[in-house]
Amino acid sequence: MTNAHTASAPANAVRRARRALAPLEPVSGQARWVLGIGFFILFFAVWAFFTLGGYVSPTFLASPVTMVQEAILLFTQFNFMFDIGMTIWRVLAGFILATLIAVPLGIAMGAHKGVEAFLEPFVSFCRYLPASAFIPLLILWAGIGELQKVLVIFIGSVFQIVLMVAVCVGAARRDLVEAAYTLGANPAGIVKRVLIPGAAPEIAEILRLVLGWAWTYVIVAELIGSSSGIGHMITDSQALLNTGQIIFGIIVIGLIGLVSDFAFKALNRRLFAWSSL
Repeated sequence: MTNAHTASAPANAVRRARRALAPLEPVSGQARWVLGIGFFILFFAVWAFFTLGGYVSPTFLASPVTMVQEAILLFTQFNFMFDIGMTIWRVLAGFILATLIAVPLGIAMGAHKGVEAFLEPFVSFCRYLPASAFIPLLILWAGIGELQKVLVIFIGSVFQIVLMVAVCVGAARRDLVEAAYTLGANPAGIVKRVLIPGAAPEIAEILRLVLGWAWTYVIVAELIGSSSGIGHMITDSQALLNTGQIIFGIIVIGLIGLVSDFAFKALNRRLFAWSSL
């Protein structure tokens, strides 16, 4: 009996491994954390192997040890916390401004086909325009101060949010709309009591995704005419060939974005606990 059990153990392990690799097979929360952290460990191990082993010149890629040393210098001698704070402020200002304008427009486009026919061609045209192309004009219009940087993030985010929200609201279930009309709801009530509540979880998910894009726009905005911010630090480090500081700046952006993403997910789960998103 013991031998049979021992012999079946490897077979069971193989079956569990095959099942874990099956398409759409769910992964436990603990396994997700282990796998996610494991990739970062592998990434840093490969990076350390090639840089500390002398396979890559420090001029082109600093080692993890050098990056940590440069990070300490940034915080202790160059007030890098101020740069981080300025970058976060610019992202939030541009993103919130875009949200306040884009979400109502997107709801109007999704709910009313006439509004969609009027605005959709222009919005679709604008969303293909790179935000960085507006920087020369924005410098002429707003100078090189904070407004110019906020507007770059705004332009990069607003048209994406409008279209995605419009598609989300327009995909509402017709049976719910017809049921609301049957119960005596007017058009304004349909939008307020059916379309918006039904689309709210997906709209929140759209905002979470676009916030990630906003982080790419802020670095572009800070590369030109900026005296503070993570992008400004990266530009200065590039002039000095300090790849340790450049890499650390990139990692800081990724970490802040990851934290904001987790915070957005947690808020969405709390606000829309009844949703499957």
